[in-house]
Amino acid sequence: MSFVDLHCHSTASDGALAPRDVVRAAHDAGLTGLALTDHDTVAGCADAQDEAHILGIDFICGIEISCEYPRPGTLHLLGYGVDPQSPILHDLTRRLIAGRSERNVKIIAALREQGVAITLDEVLDQSKGGTVGRPHFASILLRKGYVSSVTEAFKKYLGQTGTAYADKETVSARQAIEMIRQSGGLPVLAHPVQLKKDNFGQLTNAVKELVDYGLAGIEVIHSDHREMLIDQLIELANRYDLLPTGGSDFHGSSKPHVRLGWAGNRRIPREMFDRLLARA
Repeated sequence: MSFVDLHCHSTASDGALAPRDVVRAAHDAGLTGLALTDHDTVAGCADAQDEAHILGIDFICGIEISCEYPRPGTLHLLGYGVDPQSPILHDLTRRLIAGRSERNVKIIAALREQGVAITLDEVLDQSKGGTVGRPHFASILLRKGYVSSVTEAFKKYLGQTGTAYADKETVSARQAIEMIRQSGGLPVLAHPVQLKKDNFGQLTNAVKELVDYGLAGIEVIHSDHREMLIDQLIELANRYDLLPTGGSDFHGSSKPHVRLGWAGNRRIPREMFDRLLARA
């Protein structure tokens, strides 16, 4: 049996490895298929695709988009098989990255008011030219000794209840689903557990609403999903004819407990990649 990973990040957004290095790591891990799903950008897909071709790994260009959603939950959509040259996708990513840039300034201002010495140049250097995310801030806070771990950085400063938290511009789930489809991709709900519903009935209702908007799949295997939830999500996928997908949500050193190709004690079967590719 062969295995894949359908959710990982590179330095094109907030991952620690360059796109080519992510593919090399997948090859070293024995994976036969990979989807790169950076936040709000497909800038790493060309290099990753090229390296995948060299190493003989099947590849899907993807993206992860943050959508409007009431706290404390978060709603992210994965777009698989999107056309990197799509004008619609280009306009969407440009808008989202501009929103991130505005948020970065707000976070820096909030941190400096609390006596944290940090500059925009430091954050940009940390991102290595990729889309800036909160893990970049966390890495700087850790390096400078303001926190003892990335987890503490989010809990104290960067998370939704943190003292330096700032929202970024997002789009509605309906808009994101439509734009992913218009860009030639398949919209899939990422890590449903992060919707933070009180019970499975509420989660089911949320998924049904997304299905009505055109949702094509749901991430059933994820590093944050327990076994019981995985079984429930597989049942939900069957109920609404959704593609079940799986991924580690690999970021590298910023999430050292997450291994490429693994979601907890589970691996992602090749079948999920093939079904996704066939539908796309």
